[in-house]
Amino acid sequence: MEVASAFADPIDLLLTDVIMPKVNGLVLAQRLLQERPGIGVLYMSGCVEKSILLAKYPESILLQKPFTPDALIVAVRQLLASKEQQ
Repeated sequence: MEVASAFADPIDLLLTDVIMPKVNGLVLAQRLLQERPGIGVLYMSGCVEKSILLAKYPESILLQKPFTPDALIVAVRQLLASKEQQ
């Protein structure tokens, strides 16, 4: 959160793992979105079922690990394109 607060420019996208030490990606995204609404959130995980995450956060995209660089590019483009349509 401190890093995001240091930037004056808008943040278009957050790429975060779902499971991390100290704070999970869902909590991180929720906190960041409170400060900066409209950020696109791209989650990645090796152990969370997509249906669980998407049921709770239908606007989110989840990349199952391991993923290829091409899959990451597609997900980033998809998320940014959906933000442009809003």
